[in-house]
Amino acid sequence: MAARTRTTVLERGADGSAVTLSVIPGGLRVITESVPTARSASVGIWVGVGAVDETPKLAGASHYLEHLLFKGTSHRTGHEIASAIDAVGGELNAFTSHEYTCYYSHVLATSAELAVDIVCDVVLDAVITSADVDVERQVILEEISMRDDDPEDTLGDAFAAAVFAGHPVSAPVIGTEQTITEMTRTQIAGYYKRRYAPEKMVVSVAGGVDHQDVVKWVRRAFGSRLGTDAVPAAPRVGGGTVRAMPGVLVVERDIEQAHLSIGVPAPGRSDPGRYALSVLAAALGGGMSSRLFRTIREDHGLAYSCYASTSGYADVGAFSVYAGCQPENLGTVASLIETELAQVAQHGLETVELARVHGQLAGGLILGLEDTESKMSRIGKNLLVRNAYRSVSDELDAIAAVTAEQVADLAARLLTGPLTAAVVGPYAAEADLPVELTSMVQTGGRRHVG
Repeated sequence: MAARTRTTVLERGADGSAVTLSVIPGGLRVITESVPTARSASVGIWVGVGAVDETPKLAGASHYLEHLLFKGTSHRTGHEIASAIDAVGGELNAFTSHEYTCYYSHVLATSAELAVDIVCDVVLDAVITSADVDVERQVILEEISMRDDDPEDTLGDAFAAAVFAGHPVSAPVIGTEQTITEMTRTQIAGYYKRRYAPEKMVVSVAGGVDHQDVVKWVRRAFGSRLGTDAVPAAPRVGGGTVRAMPGVLVVERDIEQAHLSIGVPAPGRSDPGRYALSVLAAALGGGMSSRLFRTIREDHGLAYSCYASTSGYADVGAFSVYAGCQPENLGTVASLIETELAQVAQHGLETVELARVHGQLAGGLILGLEDTESKMSRIGKNLLVRNAYRSVSDELDAIAAVTAEQVADLAARLLTGPLTAAVVGPYAAEADLPVELTSMVQTGGRRHVG
């Protein structure tokens, strides 16, 4: 018996909104969030292909391919693709991460059918020519140069290389000058043919659309690629090993500021502790009332930008603190960070502080979903990486359930051992760094504070 499309309404709202999922024969998943009052629609195709899927010689291939798919298809030239979206006042773009690539469009709801057709065409039927490969090679090499000229981008890659050492997510998504220079059209086209399969894809659409209309448009665009025995690809489980580098990774740059990231490996996205990690990061550096912002910027005036953040992949994550300051103040800034990490590692959060962070994260989640693009991203990404749907209410409940004890236990576990750091600035080697920083990475939050 031929497989049939399975459709499930996952959630209904009092305002008439609904989240609906269809699994189409061939393994393709289509998820929509219909918002009757929305005048726009956002369309995305999430492909479970990213930098972690690349061999060393193909480092950067996923991002390279993202560039090339907009150059033209069997049905449209690159100019025709851009013109069609521009003609309806829309946006068409894409991004690549370590674990997935997303191609998306934001248009008026009346143009949603066009957007679905174009995004599907770009993803499914691209024509990759040697001439386009050569043109985009130069564009990506310029992008690498631009990254190297931006100290915060350079720092992000350096910190990832240090904290995730030994794991595939330690490598930059963009690749290296050598791999991009040496990559051929045959290699990229082969990568495209092998990796871009319907069972590895999720189509997500949010806004003023009807679910059954979207399914009809998608089935038409995918055509004969559907109807096979394939089922949706299972979520990634990872399995890599992290060997975080000791000490400080130094990237010398002749610039006015020193840029510092310091942190540790942390729970990945499937770990229940990820919610406590978000609370910890928000309390330490998630806003103007956070500990690090108050201490480093408001009380001492040593940095304009200072924050804490988290990242999460299938099997690993990271917690980190960033600060940019004058080089002569780096030692003082490191000492202030050390004190705050030690305080929370040894004493946890205050009751009023925890309540504030609960409200901050809950409010940020809801406010961040006011537009159709954010809604499309949330439902599409979650379905791709988890093959499951979590409602906003589920997320809010998980945030509210985080206790002071959970945060204290997590902080004590993460922040009382050696730390990993990266610095971009006017330093030739670790020996040139202030002793406050180099000693801090060895002691972490173990220094006793009152």
